[in-house]
Amino acid sequence: GSENIKPLGYLDTYQTGSGFRIVPVVGIVDPTAETLIDPQEVAAVFEVPLQFLMTPGNHRLESREWKNRTRHFYVMPFGEHRIWGVTAGIVRSLYDRVYGA
Repeated sequence: GSENIKPLGYLDTYQTGSGFRIVPVVGIVDPTAETLIDPQEVAAVFEVPLQFLMTPGNHRLESREWKNRTRHFYVMPFGEHRIWGVTAGIVRSLYDRVYGA
């Protein structure tokens, strides 16, 4: 429940290429809290050290053609996981906010 999360603040609204508007919330999550996911929305839940996410050398910019347009997006490979798309874009916006890039 919400008692397991201590909100710290908000990032700027993130607009997806498919038209969704997301308001990212940054918070501290109790590491003993149970994680429940909707398998239709979330493939996996895993922890990544903040230092890894805040290291720009781990932010790869890739592009793909989609609906006759070139789309650019961040990819942050971490072990067997591939953080990409909206998730990586939100992490990058946190990096930009913290480090003023």
